[in-house]
Amino acid sequence: MTSPISSIAAAVRSKKVSASEVAEEAIRRISAVNPSLNFLSDEYFEDGRRDAKHVPLGPLAGVPLLVKDLEDRQGWATRKGSLLYKDVATATDNSPSVQRLLDAGCVALGKSTLPEFAIEGFTANRQSGITRNPWNLDYSPGGSSGGSAAAVSAGAIGIGTATDGGGSVRIPASLCGLVGLKPTNGVIGRWPAHDWIDCSTDGVFTTTVADLELVIGVQAGPIAGDPNALSPAALAATLAVRTPRSPKFIAATRTSDLGPLPVDVEREFRKAVAQLEELVGATSVWKNPGTFTPGGDPDLDWFLLCSTEHMFRVGRENLINNWSQLDIASQAFMEQGLNTSVDEYMAARVRRFEYIRNYDELLGSDTFLLTPAVAAAGWLADGRVTPDAPVGQLPPEVYSTAVQNMVGLPAISLPAGKLDSGVPFGLQITGPRWSDGELLALAREWEARFPWELTAPGYEPLDSFLD
Repeated sequence: MTSPISSIAAAVRSKKVSASEVAEEAIRRISAVNPSLNFLSDEYFEDGRRDAKHVPLGPLAGVPLLVKDLEDRQGWATRKGSLLYKDVATATDNSPSVQRLLDAGCVALGKSTLPEFAIEGFTANRQSGITRNPWNLDYSPGGSSGGSAAAVSAGAIGIGTATDGGGSVRIPASLCGLVGLKPTNGVIGRWPAHDWIDCSTDGVFTTTVADLELVIGVQAGPIAGDPNALSPAALAATLAVRTPRSPKFIAATRTSDLGPLPVDVEREFRKAVAQLEELVGATSVWKNPGTFTPGGDPDLDWFLLCSTEHMFRVGRENLINNWSQLDIASQAFMEQGLNTSVDEYMAARVRRFEYIRNYDELLGSDTFLLTPAVAAAGWLADGRVTPDAPVGQLPPEVYSTAVQNMVGLPAISLPAGKLDSGVPFGLQITGPRWSDGELLALAREWEARFPWELTAPGYEPLDSFLD
């Protein structure tokens, strides 16, 4: 299996191809496929052409990049998929992850789409419209990093930046057939504070594990102002790829009691669990949903905490005065935040520490939790799970990713089959705190035994033009 990001960077460093030639190829591909997929929220091709003439010959030399429109690129607008920021001033600095990618040689060509404020699992908003999944154009690539994932899965770019506050790396990775890592909180330094203060972190999805390791190695690192940032020594130990010693598995269809899985999701999940057990020589202990956190429900508390924190960040008066400009999903989300009392918010923050203790004790140092990354067979591009469902907000039972953000644990989504809708299925492996390197090792073994398609059918990997 080739690794497109690594191949392109090596070709640019060796002068087999220039960064400008790579940028032109990416621009050609974006222009060809974006009309049907709609992953580009703002085009900055001329900036990319200019920057490609002077790229650093680092580990990501010449790799084409789209920046999720939640993160800042100096001189570009950060609209966050919202009409509230339609005319926002351009950014004066780069977000830390963006800066690190540029320093490593990436060439940024534009901004990728997201749901308004990154709060939904499907990528659509009133500013840039609906983004579609290259595996099935009727379906969503997921969210909130869906624009980036669609572009990567279609072979149009090498890297699309991604954040994960409730599954925004793992959901689109699962639905677009990519390998996606939400790292342990603190692996990628954060500044300024994210809208969802304790839950959100930058993450990575790519077409191969080798490329994921390369990109996370560039993005990782402490930064002044992040109290969770790991020291360089701790970071090196966390990301060191190492095979787990006699790993134990806990498997669960869900971690919250939200009903049975759809038939095809459960079929692919159980098949993937059996394959992983055979691969590493372990047997899973199955655990019932709803028994993971006896003191409360992390999914409900995630919604309460994140909506309240986001309401504060956008501003109570700003939201009330501009309510009609918000998407339906944003209205429901922000309404929760507007109506949450200080006592309710603080009680949920305290419960979060109980959840952390529950999972730290459950996983210890050698146990990995297996769940679906997405508990649905995908959903339509406008956010409906079924054609007769209302448009605008996904129901809670489709999600399977928020608890990892609540407790700060690393989790990876691995391509592991295909659902009846035609979109891929992702096996989610959650590890103990600081076991990111062990997750990467498991991903390497999985990829070697069960390789997946590098792009959606009908598209070519980005490095194919080098042949």
